[in-house]
Amino acid sequence: MSDLAPRPVEASSEQVGGASPRTWTLALPEDASAHGHRIDALLGWSHRFEAGLALVAFGWMAVAVWRFRKAPRATVAHGGTRRSRAWVLGLALGAFLVVDGTLLVGSEGYLRDVLWNLDVPARDPRTARIEINAHQWSWEARYAGADGRFGTADDVVTWNDLRVPVGVPVWVQLVSTDVVHGFSLPHFRVKLDAIPGRVNQTWFQAAREGEWEVACYQHCGTSHYRMRGVLRALSPDAHAAWLREAGRQAERVYDADDSAANWGWEWKAP
Repeated sequence: MSDLAPRPVEASSEQVGGASPRTWTLALPEDASAHGHRIDALLGWSHRFEAGLALVAFGWMAVAVWRFRKAPRATVAHGGTRRSRAWVLGLALGAFLVVDGTLLVGSEGYLRDVLWNLDVPARDPRTARIEINAHQWSWEARYAGADGRFGTADDVVTWNDLRVPVGVPVWVQLVSTDVVHGFSLPHFRVKLDAIPGRVNQTWFQAAREGEWEVACYQHCGTSHYRMRGVLRALSPDAHAAWLREAGRQAERVYDADDSAANWGWEWKAP
């Protein structure tokens, strides 16, 4: 499979991603998204380049120290010869073009194909839309009910509990009520600033069922560490059943005069 292709949706698993036993590791968090492997591939190439450059640099130093260990102490006033400067400049330029160029091209491809390509969720009729309002220190999420519109009586609101269907685009629009927060789904390679007065948006696609962490990646106050939620990826049928029932309950307790509960906005076009 090409790194450019999204991962197919896997069969349901009983293993809960975020609840698996904790183990100490330097590896990235488990990838639970259809496109996260492209970020992982970029990081992998970055680490290979860094290891290669470190090996060359330390190897060069070791050879120089060994070769000139008995040489008299030299005094160089002019900074080297024209040839040595050309070598240094050429190596630095080559490393920059190969390392940064590869990462730049790979990042640009991911931005163009996935991160900034909001046409994907906009054109897919199955897309799940979620409005998120960040607070100190919690995540408040809003889902449109059976009428498909936000700001109506059957809207479903949850706290620190995101529920998404597996195998379809999940389109998120995000604001903040107080300070700048950082909406982060580390297992989906998603990060997005939540800024007061501005609607930011992103999308992702869950590859399998499970539960994973929703975190804030910006230090937003004294209780920043408590700003954690759970993302539950459900089968499309289970998600639809949950949303249908939650919408019916929301409609029964709807209070048009409760201004604190009736936040939200008309869905923004990409």
